Amino acid sequence: MANPWAGEVEVTLDGVAHVAKLTLGALAELEAELGEGSLVALAERFEAGRFSGRDVLALIVAGLRGGGWRGGAGDLIAVEIGGGTAGPGPVGAAQAAAQLLARAFALPPAGGA
Repeated sequence: MANPWAGEVEVTLDGVAHVAKLTLGALAELEAELGEGSLVALAERFEAGRFSGRDVLALIVAGLRGGGWRGGAGDLIAVEIGGGTAGPGPVGAAQAAAQLLARAFALPPAGGA
């Protein structure tokens, strides 16, 4: 089970739950993959709803790799990806990607968790 206070998000691959997390290494891979000038620019694209399928897939792969998964984007071509409240499919994958970004930069609540 994913721990949101640790920046973790649950992502399902063909119905199997995986923990995803944007670690510093995963964030560096993500920047290189997307060629984005900054992660803030990527977060702004998500907030404005201007993200692409490539953005979502790159975030999911980076998060899964940060959670210990050893695959790559090519391994997900025929896989049903889910997350968030929408369940499997593109909307659920986009929700999980947005949660990964948000949780990577969220501060813990006052007093710790």
